[in-house]
Amino acid sequence: MRKYICISFILHVSLLLSACSLDQDVANLYKEEIPLEVEIILPQSFSDNKQETIEATLTQDGKRITEADFVHFEIWKQDGSLKYEMEEAVEEGNGMYSITKKFDRNGLYYIKVHAGNNGSVIIPQKQFIVGELSESELNFLQKGLQKQVESHEQHH
Repeated sequence: MRKYICISFILHVSLLLSACSLDQDVANLYKEEIPLEVEIILPQSFSDNKQETIEATLTQDGKRITEADFVHFEIWKQDGSLKYEMEEAVEEGNGMYSITKKFDRNGLYYIKVHAGNNGSVIIPQKQFIVGELSESELNFLQKGLQKQVESHEQHH
């Protein structure tokens, strides 16, 4: 008798829970994020001890973003010997943001753009070279290329 009561209880609970299923259009109730895109534009070459302008173009949903929530540039040298503080970009208009820096040391650098607009945040990174590379920086780049080639071969 107890066994039948237990089975009956489980059946009733199952029926109640199945009646509480989600609506078919539940996905439409949530705001869909439109991704932000950033294109980092670097000068063709960098010279040490010269002011250089780095630009970023922001687009969202195919339109250039003016008055983004925030756009900051972060620059550092690969070997860790130099790191500029994160700096707010200057809005140039038509979705273009820029920063001007003077690089007083040759070497391999990285730039990261921190940008946000309408709840979408993106942080792309790009590397660039100022002047000549040291031997250790050349070795660093060659090791990185070897790792990329090895990882691609493993996927075949």
